[in-house]
Amino acid sequence: MPSTNSRPTTNPTRCPPPSTMSKPVLFTYSHSVWASVPELAIRELGYAPDDIENRVINLRQGENFAPPFLNITKNPKGTLPTMAVAGQSYTSTEEVTSYLVKHAPKPVKPGTSFIAKIHEVQRSDNELEQKAATFAADFIRNRQDALGHYSSQPNAALYKAFYDSKLASNGYFLSIYQGTAPDFDKRAFFQQSTSHWNNLKQFISEELASLLPDTTFFGGGHPSEDDFHLAAWLARMAFVAGGGKEQDGVRALENGLGIELHPKISAYWGAWCSRKSWQEVYATGLH
Repeated sequence: MPSTNSRPTTNPTRCPPPSTMSKPVLFTYSHSVWASVPELAIRELGYAPDDIENRVINLRQGENFAPPFLNITKNPKGTLPTMAVAGQSYTSTEEVTSYLVKHAPKPVKPGTSFIAKIHEVQRSDNELEQKAATFAADFIRNRQDALGHYSSQPNAALYKAFYDSKLASNGYFLSIYQGTAPDFDKRAFFQQSTSHWNNLKQFISEELASLLPDTTFFGGGHPSEDDFHLAAWLARMAFVAGGGKEQDGVRALENGLGIELHPKISAYWGAWCSRKSWQEVYATGLH
């Protein structure tokens, strides 16, 4: 299956409504940590290249805030990944991936409570991006511009509460990066960011290895639903630490966290690095 990285960005204003779609449509973006979960799943679950249509929604340009996208996906948060299937919308990573697993040509072990654990320890996109400051500044600025543009359109009235909330929260992060926020807000933000990072460090160094199975993957010799979520999450952590998709990702994560990873975590990373799905999804690097 071709990587979505090579597909053109979809204009969200010209997406047909879900009821007219003849097969599942996955709305995705190549630099989204959670959109990588179903991308890995699709490749591991035996789907043919034309079984699912991929439509790229450029998060960096705020295309997920366009009223038509909110309308056709019925996603109240405007997040990715989102999947539309025969008039039904799946609007979270868990829902999308669960659907893919349940309808897959190749059966795998279904997800467990481990998935909720991974999403619990993950930081919000804006907080996580502070470790990649150059990208983050442009990302947040573009989102604010897109929110201002889309919220002023005539068909945006239905989503006024959504836009008001997003403009306020994204505007807060923008003020942090632009240095215009009050000193109190700056200190609070960086204290919270440091706390999040320390929690991640504790989870990876003290808890993750005990949760990993003795087999290669949670599914045994092949990835399961739990593995799709963990792989994308670990890829994001390594990206934030400045690592690549090969074994150097582990070394970067160790340097970034200031710890030596448990051998089970290193072995788990190595097992994914050798898989075709990993090489395709992260063909241009981690994200």
